Amino acid sequence: MSSVEPSYRVQPSDEKLSSAIVSDALDLAGLRNQTISRLLPVTDGRFIFGRARTVQYVPTTRDDPSGPYDDAIAFIDSLQPGHIAVSASGHNLVTAYWGELFSAAAKGRGAVGAITDGNIRDSVKIQALDFPVYSASRRPTDFRARMRVVAMHEPVIIEGVRIEDGDLIAADDDGIAVVPKAVEARVLDAARARAAVESEILVELLAGASLRSVWDRYKVL
Repeated sequence: MSSVEPSYRVQPSDEKLSSAIVSDALDLAGLRNQTISRLLPVTDGRFIFGRARTVQYVPTTRDDPSGPYDDAIAFIDSLQPGHIAVSASGHNLVTAYWGELFSAAAKGRGAVGAITDGNIRDSVKIQALDFPVYSASRRPTDFRARMRVVAMHEPVIIEGVRIEDGDLIAADDDGIAVVPKAVEARVLDAARARAAVESEILVELLAGASLRSVWDRYKVL
């Protein structure tokens, strides 16, 4: 099992980050294909920032009456504060991979959100829990005897983006940005600097400054 202890430190200014700002910082680092846009949030208006905890599902027709959810339970119980649960299925929409009870268990363990390239269910109940979840769509069908876990805490691919256990994830209504561990310090420094500059730019634009003058001064849009 890989270690996902954070090497970064959350700063008060991080609340001003967004998926767009992190994406721009990734571009500056030469990583131009690190965003996911086809997964939508259950609840709008949230920004989540945390470290990926990954699990991979594949199709099956076999049931295990004695422990049909053992692997999924082990995955949920592995979550720690600051984690974002990432359930990959190859965009399989046959079943739902996440629901109310998974959300409650994850939130209780300190996780800050969940992402799946498949379906979720219990969407209204998840909203009531105030736990941010992103998914491709929704379906009430259980994954038992339809999908099974084949790997935990290993790299997964979602919408063409590789996500390793421990990568940083920034997600909001615009989409999801994935920051590889190898470049996270450089990307976070650039994202925080851009967020500070954008705050100054916003004040100037609202005060009547021209877009051209702002661009010429900051080279940021």
